Amino acid sequence: MKRQAGAAKAPRIVDAKAQSEGFRANRAARRNVLVEDYVELIADLLAEGMEARQVDIAARLGVSQPTVAKMLARLANEGLVTQKPYRGVFLTEAGASLAMDVRRRHRIVESFLAALGISTENVRIDAEGIEHYASEETLAAFERALDAGLQSFMAAGVTQGG
Repeated sequence: MKRQAGAAKAPRIVDAKAQSEGFRANRAARRNVLVEDYVELIADLLAEGMEARQVDIAARLGVSQPTVAKMLARLANEGLVTQKPYRGVFLTEAGASLAMDVRRRHRIVESFLAALGISTENVRIDAEGIEHYASEETLAAFERALDAGLQSFMAAGVTQGG
């Protein structure tokens, strides 16, 4: 793509304050990824009528039971889950609220990626990461694009040869 004559050249690096804000937001999202994944999974298991047992959580996340036990203790300390001996894990009101928000974010990202024509397998994989890092502004833009007919637009572009 050619640059238009007279167009200002974009700086290669942003100022330090703007750059540090981006890194700060990314670090905050990374700290929350595991918490969000756990509450989302617990909510999904409970919604399917299953118990959210430590062994099931470990199997679905591909981690060891001691790892799950450590995270469940953290979630309990943060007021997101309660554990009942021999019964499994349950979300508190705060945990359920967080799970609903994470699920909303997940659905938006999945819908957006699917509308772009991404394969079902990659939609599932990519949404697991993107949902944690996309800002509310970005998610709102994804929703606007979907509401404006992104899927139809993409389908028309594919059938017309790009």
